[in-house]
Amino acid sequence: MAENKYKNTYKSDLTGFPEATDKTSSAEEKAKSDSTSKKERKTASPKKESKAKPRQTDRKADARGHSIIGVLLLCIAIFLGIALVSYFISYFGLSHQEFGKQTLDNGVQIHNVTGRLGARLAEIFVKESFGIGAFFFVYLFAILGLKIGFHSKIKMWNLWKYALMGLVWLPLFFAFLPAQRTKILGGAVGQWLHTNLLNYIGNAGIVIALAFTFLLYAAFEFNLTFNAIKHWQEQRANRKVQNNTPTEPVTDQSAKPEDNTLNPDNEDITEDETVSEPKEDEDTSPITVLHKDTVTDEKPQSSANKFITPQPIVSTTSTSDVQQQPGFEIVETPSEKPSGSVKLEIEKTPEETASVSKKEHHGLDTPFDPHYELRDFKFPTLDLLKDYGPGKADVSSEELEENKNKIVETLGNYGIQIDRIKATIGPTVTLYEIVPAAGVRISKIKNLEDDIALSLSALGIRIIAPIPGRGTIGIEVPNSKPETVSMKSVLMSEKFQNSKYALPFAMGKTISNETYVADLAKMPHLLMAGATGQGKSVGLNAIITSLLYCKHPSELKFVMVDPKKVELTLYNRIERHYLAKLPDMAEAIITDVKQVVRTLNSLCVEMDDRYDLLKMAECRTIIEYNEKFKSRRLLPTEGHRFLPYIVLVVDEFADLISTAGREVESPIARLAQLARAIGIHLIIATQRPSVNIITGSIKANFPARIAFRVTSVIDSRTILDQAGANQLIGRGDMLLSTGNDVVRLQCAFIDTPEVEKITSYIGEQRGYHQAYLLPEVAEEAGEGNGDSEDDGERDSLFEEAARIVVQTQQGSTSMIQRKLKLGYNRAGRIIDQLEAAGIVGPFAGSKTREVKVANETALEQILKDLYNRDQGI
Repeated sequence: MAENKYKNTYKSDLTGFPEATDKTSSAEEKAKSDSTSKKERKTASPKKESKAKPRQTDRKADARGHSIIGVLLLCIAIFLGIALVSYFISYFGLSHQEFGKQTLDNGVQIHNVTGRLGARLAEIFVKESFGIGAFFFVYLFAILGLKIGFHSKIKMWNLWKYALMGLVWLPLFFAFLPAQRTKILGGAVGQWLHTNLLNYIGNAGIVIALAFTFLLYAAFEFNLTFNAIKHWQEQRANRKVQNNTPTEPVTDQSAKPEDNTLNPDNEDITEDETVSEPKEDEDTSPITVLHKDTVTDEKPQSSANKFITPQPIVSTTSTSDVQQQPGFEIVETPSEKPSGSVKLEIEKTPEETASVSKKEHHGLDTPFDPHYELRDFKFPTLDLLKDYGPGKADVSSEELEENKNKIVETLGNYGIQIDRIKATIGPTVTLYEIVPAAGVRISKIKNLEDDIALSLSALGIRIIAPIPGRGTIGIEVPNSKPETVSMKSVLMSEKFQNSKYALPFAMGKTISNETYVADLAKMPHLLMAGATGQGKSVGLNAIITSLLYCKHPSELKFVMVDPKKVELTLYNRIERHYLAKLPDMAEAIITDVKQVVRTLNSLCVEMDDRYDLLKMAECRTIIEYNEKFKSRRLLPTEGHRFLPYIVLVVDEFADLISTAGREVESPIARLAQLARAIGIHLIIATQRPSVNIITGSIKANFPARIAFRVTSVIDSRTILDQAGANQLIGRGDMLLSTGNDVVRLQCAFIDTPEVEKITSYIGEQRGYHQAYLLPEVAEEAGEGNGDSEDDGERDSLFEEAARIVVQTQQGSTSMIQRKLKLGYNRAGRIIDQLEAAGIVGPFAGSKTREVKVANETALEQILKDLYNRDQGI
């Protein structure tokens, strides 16, 4: 290939020489003769078709024979394995059988599940041969069976490593042990090896031989070499450098080129230097050298290799010498002038590539690459997702015409005339846009919602009057055959692939069958609500999956809260890639309410720390800060660091509010108010969108809201501030409000097996040494779910609760829970502490506790006495 390209490239230069033209013409004639002979072979091929049929039958017979032999070898492997296991059990058990050749006699009682034949075979392979290494033959027969019968792609030359361990090392090792009972594990071969080696090299030599053999096996099996150990040490040193953030030296890369492999003497060649003058019979055409480096594209979808073309190094090395050098490939360069110049692609060794990458990464004159530590990370592929349909709604023209006539007829019955009607088919609903006649009130059409639903015999009729920006009235009618929108279809869309958003996610498809892509960074927080089984968990998985498909682990971290303990557990596999947690937490998925409160407080500390960094850097947003850090205008020695986006995902917010109350609501409200600019975003889902769960302070800071189907108009108004969510048809049908308008979407469906494949694909790759660690936060007194025993310290809200009890003269747990917005367990602990202090009486069944303090003056005296007693005064 290379030689032909070479000749084609230099054909114009050879025309001036008679010998060269003769050779060229003869080569062309030879090529023509070869092409004519191939054509003749093709024309003659139909005559041989009849002879090919018996060969096909012979191949089928050979395939059947191979299958039979393969199954037979697998049966032998299984039989021998069971025989060996049963032999070891009987030998080390109570029977301790050793009969030798008498095993086949009928008078001897055998304790082996494979009978006398299996017992005898096991004794031959174990005691009289290789001991425990006999299991190598089980492996050998199984591999041969798979290779012959099922054509498995198994490299047979790899068996020498296992033969070395099973037939040499293991027998010698167990024969070398001093215990007499374990001598059988070495077999006769082990005893023979031990006896002969003991006479020649002694015990010390045997130990050295065993160690050398084991290291030899480890070097080939686990790639345990000095270079691998050195590479591991370099990675560890890099992590320490990144953690300690020392001053990085500036390297002068212009002094010497990094790779000049054209010089056979390994001497450095600069751009101004040339090799010694060539001989007269050599071709002196210039050769342009390109260094072939593997770089990562900025877009996550492409992981192909690209070519970086530095300043060309021109050499006068002859092309004949170049062809003789191994690892070189001559490539045609059509963009160059036909002067005979060719490009060479020089493959670098992994060590050279790693050294170049380190110089490029650690130099202060080069931009910082946040992907460097996981530069080999590969994004999930789309074939991990399932395609659930053709991507088009199945709505017939008869159905459209019938619905149109019923709408016109129903409106006509109430004296409403229509000038024009238009239908837009969506995945689950069809939008009928009508233009009423002049003088028709919009409110009159809106009040006929139930009548239109009755005439169409459909559930979930929704009227949009008017449609913003169109000047029409919309009537949404569910399709008789709704379409399932697959996650694969929305991620494959050009709108998502070409998105320039900071945190893009594809939620589903609109009524006009267009993929809806939004930016979580601009929302900046998202509130999801809906009844049980209407698609909240699927919606969360769709958002998380979209972010996993477009953001590198260095750019995005998740903090996941799952009170139900089953919805987000699959994401534990990507802990070292995408998850963040507290340093002392065992699992990254938070399920304990006590840990939730600590994590939220830790996020608040992280938020404050990030704002301090932005203040030092004189930046307003995380995007500006990271751009300065990448361009080396912010140095780690000054305390700066690259800031990834952090997304807090809460699956069931109502459970947290009912158990922790104000302890959860306060930090979430603070994060929602302030965390937008520094890259911390919240996604909160709940199935109870009541006013005591979604309070005013939370709603005010969540302009973007998603409503799946709810049971009442009140719940719809709670989440969207308007009706409509109660009229959805369920199964992913949702309304998305971004503050200005409401969009109806069909949520993309992603099943649990698909999420499992994605997390497994990511988790099997090399990740960071641990999850992203959040700042440590000291646990406050009285914080948590109250399951622990009282340690003698009073709650921080003890005095406030005592004053409320005395003022209201009601000593009940529910009253303290309501007034202080606490969980039931903590409020019960406070009541117990008030009883111990003598402020309230004991539990009195269904009646409220007796309040023993009449006024606040007496209470202040009690509190003062308690304080003096605690201080030891």
